[in-house]
Amino acid sequence: METEKKQLNNLQLRVLAGVIGGAVFIGAIYFHEWTFFLLFLVLTVLGLLEFYRLLANRGFQPNKAIGAMLGVGLYVLGFLVERGDLASDWLFLLPPVMLLALVAELYRKKEQPFTNVALTLVGVFYIAAPFTLLHVLAFLPDRYSWQIILGVMFLIWSSDTGAYAAGKTLGKNKLFPRISPGKTWEGWVGGVLLSLGVAWILSLYFQDLELVHWLGVAVLVSVFGVLGDLVESMLKRSLDVKDSGTLIPGHGGILDRFDSLILVVPFLVAFLELVR
Repeated sequence: METEKKQLNNLQLRVLAGVIGGAVFIGAIYFHEWTFFLLFLVLTVLGLLEFYRLLANRGFQPNKAIGAMLGVGLYVLGFLVERGDLASDWLFLLPPVMLLALVAELYRKKEQPFTNVALTLVGVFYIAAPFTLLHVLAFLPDRYSWQIILGVMFLIWSSDTGAYAAGKTLGKNKLFPRISPGKTWEGWVGGVLLSLGVAWILSLYFQDLELVHWLGVAVLVSVFGVLGDLVESMLKRSLDVKDSGTLIPGHGGILDRFDSLILVVPFLVAFLELVR
């Protein structure tokens, strides 16, 4: 009885956190470009700190302060360039600034300095860079497009939902048992089909992209979303942790919630920049 009550309370907590978090998330993207900016700025900082904490717990010594500053700088610069407040020439600052991680390591006097630098920069490229690329999706030549960002999120959620439902009812053939034993090919197909259906609905109401583009986005989300999930599972297995964090009650950490988005975004940017 106590176990059942505990499971029910955990489920209620998970649902409540999902509803509140989802409402804040959707509202911030929809309301204004600056609330969108602040939302993902917070996620960038929290995601970086979570990543570095996971590494530190296993004895690694990334430079958290430098990594956070580089990640925030990259994110802010990307936003201002895409918004038109800064010329794209400012992006040439990135390579020399990134190299400051090497200089900073001279003064830390830690063991394995190049490993520390590498892990510091991995955090920036793995977390801050994809969130920065969201600005490329969010800004059309003449305005901010909340439709594209929300549409991508709806497709990720629909792919996850379709995969979960199909996997539970039909799943037999394991997709990648070494990394994630619960995932099946049948579940993945269910995720693809549901996301394609949602893409068609999005094309009727979110007309910043045409139907063919939404369908392309849905396919990329279905493929690289599950790969993003697997990459994060690989990270957690290598660090021997179940969840990346406990920030979101019942849902884990930032990386647990946004693993699909992190890997999907670079491919979406490349796709839409080539076909639009």
